[in-house]
Amino acid sequence: MNIKGCILILMAAIMWGLIGPISKFPIEQGIPPLENAFWRALFAWILFAVHAYRMRTFRIERKDIPSVALFGILGVTIFYGSYQLAVHGVGAALASVLLYTAPAWVAVMSWIFLGEKMGPIKIGAICMTLTGVACVSLGPQFFGTGGAVNFTWFGIMCGLTSGFTYALYYIFGKTIFTRYSTPTIFLYALPIGALGLLPFFEFHHKTPISWGSLIALATICTYGAYTVYYAGLKYLEATSASVIATVEPIVAALLAWLWWNESFDWTGYLGSALIISAVLMIVMENKIRSCFKKLKPATV
Repeated sequence: MNIKGCILILMAAIMWGLIGPISKFPIEQGIPPLENAFWRALFAWILFAVHAYRMRTFRIERKDIPSVALFGILGVTIFYGSYQLAVHGVGAALASVLLYTAPAWVAVMSWIFLGEKMGPIKIGAICMTLTGVACVSLGPQFFGTGGAVNFTWFGIMCGLTSGFTYALYYIFGKTIFTRYSTPTIFLYALPIGALGLLPFFEFHHKTPISWGSLIALATICTYGAYTVYYAGLKYLEATSASVIATVEPIVAALLAWLWWNESFDWTGYLGSALIISAVLMIVMENKIRSCFKKLKPATV
């Protein structure tokens, strides 16, 4: 495994892990979650626009405009918005865990829309994901240990929605992302996504801490994370990158505990472990299958 690639992907995962803990600063100061998402998209758009200008990559074909616009609504308006609402409703740590149901969504959508096979490993991973979500959401109530966990069911649904819309990045990645650079796509998708958020919130007064947090969400957690992630993919296979990126919810949970005193009970940690394990099973499916094939002759 290339060390430089590993470091770049790890940096991206850490940056993404900052989204929830940083988002709580403006939320705690009275900024609506959807306004957080709006400024994140707007400030990141400025950075990607500068990047696209320097690369001279502005043009997209007319036939791809509807796809890019749809990506702006699903991948920015709904994804950014639902994740911020999840952070507000269930906390930064649990929101990050629910976001990582995305690979399970990818497996299902790839089976339905792309005709990819649904083998026993994927089916097992999906079952583990569902069990994990049940543990983090229902476990505290059923086992009477919910004192350390505060969440709303709306927040849970927003967290699952963020996972679903994040999974759509893979579906779009099979189409428009293969034909254009990342700055070119976000040059058009981010302003569309930001405009989609505008009708759903009112602007509030912001302190220097709020402005700093919003700028950090755009520069570090969005533009910076995507830039170093795709730079890392030049040195690593996508599967290896996906495995390294699973440190994101761990970073989010650690910072949420340090900064905001968030913690799970034992069912929450069990559910989180199941979801992360399911992610690893899906991204390493081929390696797991090859291991079973090697073991098979020895058991006959």
